[in-house]
Amino acid sequence: MLLILLWYCHSSVSQAIVKGTVSDQRTNAPLVSAHILIHETQQGTLTETDGSFTLELFAGEKGIVVSHPNYERFSIEILGDTSLNIKLKPLNIGFDTIVSFDPTAYEENLTIVATGIPSRLSNKGNPQSYIHDLNPASIYPDPIEQGVPLTQQPYNTEEYRATEEQSPQTPWDAPFSTFSIDVDHASYSNVRRFLNNGNKPPKGSIRIEEMINYFDYAYPRPTGKDPFNTIMEVSDCPWNENRKLLHIGIQGEEIPLEETPANNLVFLLDVSGSMNASNKLPLVKQAFRLLVEQLRPQDQVSIAVYSGAAGLILPPTSGDQKDTILSALDRLEAGGSTAGGEGIKLAYETAQASFLKDGNNRVIIATDGDFNVGSSSESDLEELISAKAGQGVFLSVLGFGMENLKDNKLELLSNRGDGNYAYIDNLSEARKVFVKSLTGTLYTIARDVKIQVEFNPALVKSYRLVGYENRLLDKSDFDNDQKDAGELGAGHSVTALYELELHTKSIRKAPGEASVYQRQMVTKRASANKELGMLYLRFKAPKEEKSKLLSMPIFKEVKPLSESSQSFRFAASVAGFGLLLKGSSYANWSYAEIQQLASTATGKDQLGYRQEFLTLVRKLE
Repeated sequence: MLLILLWYCHSSVSQAIVKGTVSDQRTNAPLVSAHILIHETQQGTLTETDGSFTLELFAGEKGIVVSHPNYERFSIEILGDTSLNIKLKPLNIGFDTIVSFDPTAYEENLTIVATGIPSRLSNKGNPQSYIHDLNPASIYPDPIEQGVPLTQQPYNTEEYRATEEQSPQTPWDAPFSTFSIDVDHASYSNVRRFLNNGNKPPKGSIRIEEMINYFDYAYPRPTGKDPFNTIMEVSDCPWNENRKLLHIGIQGEEIPLEETPANNLVFLLDVSGSMNASNKLPLVKQAFRLLVEQLRPQDQVSIAVYSGAAGLILPPTSGDQKDTILSALDRLEAGGSTAGGEGIKLAYETAQASFLKDGNNRVIIATDGDFNVGSSSESDLEELISAKAGQGVFLSVLGFGMENLKDNKLELLSNRGDGNYAYIDNLSEARKVFVKSLTGTLYTIARDVKIQVEFNPALVKSYRLVGYENRLLDKSDFDNDQKDAGELGAGHSVTALYELELHTKSIRKAPGEASVYQRQMVTKRASANKELGMLYLRFKAPKEEKSKLLSMPIFKEVKPLSESSQSFRFAASVAGFGLLLKGSSYANWSYAEIQQLASTATGKDQLGYRQEFLTLVRKLE
C-alpha cells in the first residue's frame, strides 16, 4: 500500500505554461527563491538565482500566488500560456518591526481563493509579456477585507540546543584550548531564514562558528603531502578596542569531481505529513535533482523513504540511469506519520548491502527532523550511526522547512555519523550544497580533526574562543585517537577566531600566584617576546585509525585592522554579527559598524554570498 501511495502519477492534462521573472519593484534586483504557488495548494516552484521561473498548470488550476519574505504577496488568474515580469513591492520591515521568535506562537496562513476574480490574462495560445508593478490589491482584493478565513497551523515546535557563551581564560590557569573542527553551515542559512521572514532567530539557532564557516575565504591551497594548509593572522578586535583578534584558517585540498571515487549513495527522504509544504518535500526534490544531474556511470543511488512505515522505492541504480532516478523522486508525495528510526535503519542496511570497498559510501537524509525512533531509543539510534561510520558509511543531514525543524537532533546525528549538516531554505542554498560544494559534501579528506592552541602566558593575559561551544574538548582528548571529532571535506575550509588580551609588556612570573608549593614561571622561549603561542593540529587519513600531528608557532605580528586581509575583516564581521544576535556581553559594536567593516571586504564575491550578508545586516540597522 505504501508503494502505491508513493508512486502517484499525474493524469491531468496540461492547461498552461507560465514563465516569468520576479524582481524587487524598487531596485529591479532579481528575487531568488520567491514562491510561485498554485492557488489553494502548496504545489509550485521557486525562482532561480536570476529570478526566473517556469510552472505548468493543469486542468482546474486557475491562478498563481507569488510571495517572498518581506514583500507584498501578488496573485493573478492564468487562463493560457503566459509570460510575466512581476515586480514585488517591499514591505517596510526594519529593526523595530522584527519580532523575537516565539516557539509557542501560532502562525497564520492566508487561503486565497481564485474564483470570482476578473481575468487579467486570458491570452491562451498567444504568450505576451506583462509587467505587473501594481499593488497586489489591484489584481485581487485583500483577502481579509473579503472575509477569507485565516487558518491556524499547529504550534511551532522547532527545537534548538542551548549553549553557554565561553568566558575569557588565562594561560596560567588554562594554557590549552582544545576543540573539534566544525564545517557545518546550517546555522547561517537558518538564521537567514528567520531574518528574511521578519523574525529574530532564537539564540540556540546561532552557532557563530557555522556562520563564519559558511563563507569561502580563498585561503591558499595546500601544496605539500598533508591534505590542508594553515594560515594565521592577528589584528585589532573590531568589537573590543582593548583586545586583539587571532584568525586561524585551515584549507582542505581540492579533489576534481572526475578524480573522486565511485559513490554509493542512499537518499533517505522524509515523506511524512509534516513535509507537506512548498519549502519541504517539493524543495527536497529540486535539491536532489541537482545532485542526480552530476552522477557518473560508476556511481549508484538508492532511495529509501519513511512516513508511517519505511520502504525502499529505488534499489541501487547506476548514475547513468538519471531518468529512472528522477522519475522516482518526482512521484513522491507527503502524508502519514513519521517512522524515522525505521527509515534510518533501512538506509544503512541498503548502504551496507551495496557497499563499495574503494568508494564513497554515504547516507543522505532530508527531513524537517520530526521523526519517531520507534522501538529503539535515541541513544540506540546514535550508536547505530556511530558504528556504521566506523565501518565506512558516513552520514550527511539536510534540514528543510520551518515551524517543525528539529535542529538539535539533526546536528547531533550528523556528528555521530562523521558527516555534515546543512539547512536548505531555498534552491540557491541547494546549489551551494550540491553543486558548488559537492565534493566537500560527499568526500572526506581528513577524519577526527582536532585543534589545540597553547598560549604563551608571557604575552597573552587572557583568551576567548569565539563560538564552538558544543565542540569543546578536554586537553586529554587531543591525544586520544578514540575520541571522535569533526571531519574535513574536499575543498572545505575551517576558520576559528580567538579574542586576545595581551600584556602591555612581557612577564616572567604570574603576579600574585607564587606560593610555597608552586612557582609559575615562563620558559626562555616564552619570554623571547616572539610567539603568542603554538597551534597543534591532529587528524586521521580517511581510512586510517592512527592520527598525525602537525604543529606551528603563532608569531606576534599584530597588524592594524585597516591593513588586515579581506578574509580577516569579513570573518570578524560575521562573528560580530552573530555575537550581537546572541546578545553577547563581549561585543561592544553596532550593526552599522558591522556593515561598514564588511563592505570593505566583499572581494570578488562572484556568487553574491557576501552581498547577501550585507543585506541581512541592513535589516537590523
